[in-house]
Amino acid sequence: MQFPMRATLLAGAALLAARPAWAEPLTLKDVVERAVAHSPDLLARAAGANAARAGQLQAQVRPNPTLSVEAENVGGTGGYGLFRQPEVTVTYSQPIERGGKREARMAHASRGVDLAQAQARAARLDLAQQVQRAFIDVQIAEQLVWIADERLGLERAMHKEAVRRVRGYKDPLFVETRADGRILEAELTVQEAKAKLASARTLLASYWGGDADTLVIDEGIEKPAAAAPALAEADAAVYGAAVEQARAQVAVEQSRGVQDYTVSGGARFLRETGDVSVVAGVAIPLGRFDRNQGNIDRARAERQRLEHEAESNRLARLRRLTSLRADADAARMRAEGMMQDVYPKAVKTLTQVREGYNRGGFRFSDVQDAADVIIDIQGQWAEAMARYRDTQSEIDRLTGRFDAAPFAETQK
Repeated sequence: MQFPMRATLLAGAALLAARPAWAEPLTLKDVVERAVAHSPDLLARAAGANAARAGQLQAQVRPNPTLSVEAENVGGTGGYGLFRQPEVTVTYSQPIERGGKREARMAHASRGVDLAQAQARAARLDLAQQVQRAFIDVQIAEQLVWIADERLGLERAMHKEAVRRVRGYKDPLFVETRADGRILEAELTVQEAKAKLASARTLLASYWGGDADTLVIDEGIEKPAAAAPALAEADAAVYGAAVEQARAQVAVEQSRGVQDYTVSGGARFLRETGDVSVVAGVAIPLGRFDRNQGNIDRARAERQRLEHEAESNRLARLRRLTSLRADADAARMRAEGMMQDVYPKAVKTLTQVREGYNRGGFRFSDVQDAADVIIDIQGQWAEAMARYRDTQSEIDRLTGRFDAAPFAETQK
């Protein structure tokens, strides 16, 4: 559903500018799709996810072996002259990871991939919120230009009535001067409204590098869905992935508390006898002083911190969503009420006052006051719509309206 705009509230209004007959108005979903497709930030997030996958691949790698060559009795005095009785030992050594280091490392890297992907989903929602605000800004700006044009037409009509009465010596000369001033003010308002519209269109088109001059968007401002959606899965996924990664980090630190072995084997060549002997060995760190307990405790504390933060953030988002829904409903109802109920009565009042003024029953100041009421109503509508823009775009962000999976489903 959409807010009624010029087509129903102010029937008979023309579009702000001539639009190409073939131009298909862009919906909010359309502009979000375009912004997502051209976002450098989302490309950076995708590269970050690829980097995490590369880290996952690296985490699977086992420690490299070592090949060492050692020569004894290469030189000396007497019978140990240079290369006269050397003993050469060739050894192949392989570190053996213990304590589940590799598995823990791989699990931690996998959680890193999940976190990067979840952060990319959340970044998409942040971008969609910015685009949605820019989209509604254009819709509001277009309406304000139309309102400003209507006001200028009204002021010119009132000016003609004032001039006729002044020329007929029915009103003092300052009435015409005052009417001239109101036309100038209305013209400035039109110029300001058009400048704001051009700025809003440029901002919206900048999200995908489009041409603001040819930009055509839907006029109707969407109402929120009747059902109240739950919190966005993307935000929960970010915190969930961060917690899981912290748990995996605890396992990594625990595995580091278990000392690794290094086994080796090789051959030794005895120059004196010409024999070859087999050598073997194992290196076992004692681990008497460093069991990595400090890092284990720190990882556990970090996991607990993230768990508490995740729950705190979830509750804060729930409270914020509840408050925003009430604010959005209030802003929407005020905007609709001002234009559907209050505005027609103000227009009728102005018509009656102008008729009375032409008959000499009212002063020009009475006509001004009636016209100013309409201007004030239009300003209050714009203010209410700005509040609705802010609240509804944040609601859609918190509920994940443009999340990747749900958004893709709506496009089918």
